[in-house]
Amino acid sequence: MSRRLFRTPLTWVAVAVIGIGAAFGLYWFQPWKVVTDRQVDERLSGVEDAAPPRATPATGPTATRPVLVSRGEFVSHEHDTSGTARIVRTADGGHRLELVGLDTSNGPDLRVWLSDQPVRTGRAGWHVFDDGRRAELGRLKGNRGDQAYAVPAGTDLTALTSVTIWCQRFAVSFGAASLVPAG
Repeated sequence: MSRRLFRTPLTWVAVAVIGIGAAFGLYWFQPWKVVTDRQVDERLSGVEDAAPPRATPATGPTATRPVLVSRGEFVSHEHDTSGTARIVRTADGGHRLELVGLDTSNGPDLRVWLSDQPVRTGRAGWHVFDDGRRAELGRLKGNRGDQAYAVPAGTDLTALTSVTIWCQRFAVSFGAASLVPAG
């Protein structure tokens, strides 16, 4: 009887549909990322304090050291997330976002966004960051450790006052931080 069952075209169609569905489900959800981590340990700027560079009468403004512009602590959204986000003005006048001690879940299609949306705690903050203005800084390099992202020239950092680890595939924030001006 079972031999006859696998000779019918309907059975082969059903097996093919189940196989394709399973392959798509594995691709879409990537369940192995729940139990895997990607550690990143990039060199950060080493800003010491929030004081802007001082001008001296003989030398004028000094911009030879990085300066902390703003910072904030991550709050958890869809996944437990901790660490510090900070915007640093580099010695050459550019800006970069540094994620210090980031610890979150790995996931499919994670992005780093600066946003104009306020950070809300709990479920209220899961879906707000794709509603307003944002600047994507790139794919998340790793779900643990220290990492830095260049902020494109011309980005309005006075309007983009939060950072989120955004799951593009499921349109949800893993965690976010409000960026509070230093000083």
